[in-house]
Order: sequence, then C-alpha cells, then structure tokens
Amino acid sequence: MVRTGRPRAKGPSASGLTTEQDILHAAGKLFGELGYGGTSTHAIAQAAGISQAAMYHYFPGKHTILLELLLRTVKPSIEYALSLAERDEPADVRLWALCSYDVTLLARGENNTGALYLLPDLSDEKFAAFHAERERLFGVYRELVDVVAGRAGQAGLVFGLVESVILRRRTEPGLHPEQVAPAVADAVLRVLQVGETRLAQVRDEAAVLEKVAD
Repeated sequence: MVRTGRPRAKGPSASGLTTEQDILHAAGKLFGELGYGGTSTHAIAQAAGISQAAMYHYFPGKHTILLELLLRTVKPSIEYALSLAERDEPADVRLWALCSYDVTLLARGENNTGALYLLPDLSDEKFAAFHAERERLFGVYRELVDVVAGRAGQAGLVFGLVESVILRRRTEPGLHPEQVAPAVADAVLRVLQVGETRLAQVRDEAAVLEKVAD
C-alpha cells in the first residue's frame, strides 16, 4: 500500500518508482550484498534517496522491510495457485503452470530476492508470517504433486527444484525467466515420471493457464 504524507527528502524519485518501491529495491540489494545484520536503516534510506525519518513513515524497522520483500516472493504464487484450484484442468497441467509461474517470479527482477531465504536471521519470530505463507504454498504443491505422482513424499523434491533457480541466479546472472521457467516445469514432471508424449500435451494445455496469470 502506498502511503501519503511525508515528502521525499531529496525530491522526486529518479527511478520512477514510488517511495515504498524505492525503499524495497534499495533494501533488497543491500540485504543481498551485506546481509541483514550488516545493513542499517540509514544505509537503506540513503540508497533509496530519502531521509531516515521518511523511511520510517513507510516501514517501522528494517525487519518489516525484509518481511515485505519475502512475502512478495510467495503471495503472488499462492494467489495464482488458489485460482488454479478452481480450474478443471488435470493436476499435471496445473502443476506445470504453477511451477512455471513460481520460477518466473523468483527469476525476474534486478535483485535476487529469493536469495534472502538463505539469511540466518529468518529464524527470528519476526518472520513467522513468511514461513507460514511459504508452508501454505508448499501445501498446494504437495496436493498437486501427490495426485500427479500417485503417491506422497515427492513434494519436497519438486519444491526444491523450483527454488533452485535462486542459487542459479547467483552463478548465472543472465538467466532469462522465459527460458528457465518452462525448463524447470518440464523437469518437475519428468521427475514425477510423466512421459514425453504427455508432457508435450501438458505444455499445450498449460498455455491457457499462463494467460490466466497475465
């Protein structure tokens, strides 16, 4: 939610983003480079081009900034997953679409926000809301995977494949979401022993669901 009130300390944003977006973008970059503990609110405000006092108008502390960044990596996928639950397409089609959407979300953007999952600070109770939402997303994966695989116990592997894009972004800075997302979705179904003939059909059927996500 964009708030109004305090003006920017250094004039309009040159980025074209809202003040809140500038703060999140600056913090995401700094958290990734310096870690959570090594990043001060002063540094975030300076990088965002605002005063520290102005930053507190949007976020009461840096933990709320990190929490918002984390939630933005899972909430869109949950919303999309819930929309898939109302569809009639087979489970393998919906799973492929969800994997592709989720990987795209994690792979896009200048900052590798998903890498924040690796911060040791996330064990703090302040970030419980993120862990709850991530577990909620995992639950959707588990339901779809169990149907496609015909047995339980494969969801963790699938979830790991999807989130592997986070580490790939560290070693492959030129990673293109439109290329890696369908490749990971294909890999997921292959791990679940979906045959190549069926996989080709799934890709075609999932094209409809990709339009739903746009």
